Amino acid sequence: MPAYLKYISHFCAVLTLLTGVSFAQTPRAQTFEPLLAAAHRTPSNVVRDPFRHPAETLAFFGIQPHHTVVEILPGSSGYYMEILAPWLKDKGLYIAANRDASLPQYIPDHQKLLKRLQDESALYGKVVVTQFRADHHPIAPAGSADVVISFRNLHNWMERNELQESLKTFYLALKPGGVLGIVDHRGRTDQSQSAQILSGYVRQDVAIELIEKAGFKLDASSELNANPKDTKDHPEGVWTLPPAYRMKDKDREKYAAMGESDRFTLRFVKR
Repeated sequence: MPAYLKYISHFCAVLTLLTGVSFAQTPRAQTFEPLLAAAHRTPSNVVRDPFRHPAETLAFFGIQPHHTVVEILPGSSGYYMEILAPWLKDKGLYIAANRDASLPQYIPDHQKLLKRLQDESALYGKVVVTQFRADHHPIAPAGSADVVISFRNLHNWMERNELQESLKTFYLALKPGGVLGIVDHRGRTDQSQSAQILSGYVRQDVAIELIEKAGFKLDASSELNANPKDTKDHPEGVWTLPPAYRMKDKDREKYAAMGESDRFTLRFVKR
């Protein structure tokens, strides 16, 4: 076993001891595991793997090498793009549905993404970039996508009152029976959604209800990205935790030990 995979295996074992959550590999997840050791992955993304369980998450969403996969707002860090785009380039298609110009604060990062695709063309030369914001643009030709995936975005769309419009865009892009994969910060059930929206957390039951309202059906849920150590009562909301560390060095060791947020992982199908 390569040294990198030994590190990941050890780290997951430690997390299991600390949290009681097990991340046993499934045969399907083992398909993606070698991709995590690829030399092109950036160190800042690699250190997130023990918290985000990318191999297991992609396996849970059922992504196949011949699929057309649209990732919503991958940004220049391209955590999942680094894994999926090279893997899909021969038989499938990776589409980065990234920023349009309507939110100027994100334009520099979008330009950084475009430059990265150009500079690393051997890896990303076949990536298709489309615009995304609510229902302003098609993210892919209608009925062409096998899978649409989104990570930690629901809370933003809910805050901007753009969730249903965004879901409409995903629905139009997907084939009949296509998969919508969603991961987001799981909110508290003893508080209303409105009471915690500014903290970045989303109640799982509310998310399911709103997504099904848009024409999707919940197919399965997973605790892959659960973190019972997340108390969800942080001074700067979810951004108190790594990797944001919005409080800088204040109580940093405390929040580093807590890890990334507790997250739900949901798979929907287009009806």
